[in-house]
Amino acid sequence: MNASGRITRRGFVGGALLAGIGGKAFAQGYAGLSESGEGFAPVVPGRTFAFPADHGPHPEFRIEWWYVTANLSDANGNAYGAQWTLFRQAIAPGGSTEGWANQQIWMGHAAVTRADTHRVAQAFARGGIGQAGVEAQPFQAWIDAWEMRGIDPVSDENIAPLALKASGTDFSYALRLGALRPLVLQGDGGYSRKSLREQASYYYSQPHYSATGVLTIDDKPVDVTGMAWLDREWSSQPLASDQSGWDWLSLHFKSGDKLMLYRMRQSDGQHYGSGKWILPDGKAEQLASADITMTPLVFTEIEGRKIPTTWRVAVPKMALSIECTPLNVRCWMGTSFPYWEGPIRLAGSHTGVGYLEMTGY
Repeated sequence: MNASGRITRRGFVGGALLAGIGGKAFAQGYAGLSESGEGFAPVVPGRTFAFPADHGPHPEFRIEWWYVTANLSDANGNAYGAQWTLFRQAIAPGGSTEGWANQQIWMGHAAVTRADTHRVAQAFARGGIGQAGVEAQPFQAWIDAWEMRGIDPVSDENIAPLALKASGTDFSYALRLGALRPLVLQGDGGYSRKSLREQASYYYSQPHYSATGVLTIDDKPVDVTGMAWLDREWSSQPLASDQSGWDWLSLHFKSGDKLMLYRMRQSDGQHYGSGKWILPDGKAEQLASADITMTPLVFTEIEGRKIPTTWRVAVPKMALSIECTPLNVRCWMGTSFPYWEGPIRLAGSHTGVGYLEMTGY
């Protein structure tokens, strides 16, 4: 994707926010993700993570996100999805300043999905004025009235329990997330490579959330339960110049195992992949690019783009061969920076549910 291209989830971070608050850093489009992070802190191997501090912001890095996806169902077995995302980008390096001189820009995305509908809302804020932000202890992330807030007492190692809420003009949700197992460091001890070069992020997840609450669409509330997944990631240059986007999966198997996979699409076709298989007891095994095969099977035309909405995923070393199909093929995040993200079903050697995100199409 070129410099005027589309942006996504983690991808907001390089994009053109709004002319009034984004400035030059956001005028560069999605390609800004591959620009040099000079002046910002580098991502290097060997970081020692510290909690609760690392649940909070890292303004010395250029980009960062707090991201939750939830696979939910009601008492009749009807399936739903919910998404809550808060992004931060520094538009210039250096220590944060107060008020409107603050160089942190915040953006929020929220969505709910049902088989027959997908609803989306977004919010923007400037740092330094209290409209959005994150506090590590007691944990709270917010933008306007949307929030992800720790419920006392919060386990720093589990980042749970949490209260999660967001709303749009025609939907809302309020969920409680609990977890009995610690979070998982992705990549090599939290150092997550995005190419065979220097591109990388610091990345951890909490894949063990159970979720309960109420989801409302068109003023019709429904009690829901299910599973949720939190991703935390920060970087100063996560993409290489020859990478156009990524395909990312978070999977909950009925066996109790979990799996995170992604592939970074490269112009030469030698896509870079990574993943982590997480056992029910929380132990995890890193997966290399050569371990993973992700093959698009069905494409859906959305907004003039051909989006691969059904996938075959294989990890032979884990005896995994599955087909991933969407609950709703039109899970298009029609925000200022559009992308596809929604709940999926899994069939084959393993069954279950999960979430799929696709950027750069």
